[in-house]
Amino acid sequence: MADAVLDARTLTRRFGGLVANDNVSLALLRGELHALLGPNGAGKSTLINLLSGELAATSGRIYYRGHEISRMPAHRRSRLGIGRSYQKTNIFPAFTALENCRLAAQSRVPRWWSIFADAEADAPSCDRAHRALMLTGLDARADREAGTLSHGEQRQLEIAMVLATEPDVLLLDEPLAGMGAEESKRMVEMLRRLTAGRAILLVEHDMDAVFTLADRITVMVEGQVLESGPPAQIRASAAVQRAYLGHEEHALG
Repeated sequence: MADAVLDARTLTRRFGGLVANDNVSLALLRGELHALLGPNGAGKSTLINLLSGELAATSGRIYYRGHEISRMPAHRRSRLGIGRSYQKTNIFPAFTALENCRLAAQSRVPRWWSIFADAEADAPSCDRAHRALMLTGLDARADREAGTLSHGEQRQLEIAMVLATEPDVLLLDEPLAGMGAEESKRMVEMLRRLTAGRAILLVEHDMDAVFTLADRITVMVEGQVLESGPPAQIRASAAVQRAYLGHEEHALG
């Protein structure tokens, strides 16, 4: 798609005889949250790894803002503006929330000539870190050690660390996993805010959250795209209901 920020075309990834992704195409648009659904083993996390550069595709192409990045390594894609989170929380528990975000921000404004300088004096990194904490609602927790935050707050902090790199594409792998009702509500509200001006790909098993947030949904089964479209189309799809829930009597959402 010409207006896609990130555009994957016929991606295939093989692990020996196993085809984890099979001719998967997907486009992420600015200002939209695109949800990726499918049962365990459908190939969702593999697709995120292909888009972020942590895995190389066996075949197919990936375009960022119209430029091919299919063979570009993960660190270069991150510098372009593609950020991702992981299924497992990935933070520095002994550092404060602000220090976690400042470390992420420093990767965008490196100062190799001042390796022994006080990091707190690095105004650009500190500004980015504070903005990221505000965007995720953690500004009041800036001075708290990350390891003392609740599970939901730690998941928010991980996204704040991604935001500190100022990406325009967010690849989020099950950010609501393990959360209670109140934490999930806060995360949904935060993701709704973050969609403005960004392209988001969300892998999530919380159906209520997905159908609340998504502008478009792609359903994968056995490494292939079964169907892609607006939430109403996916909710009504008999093929999706059969594949995802086992039989048509159930309703999604």
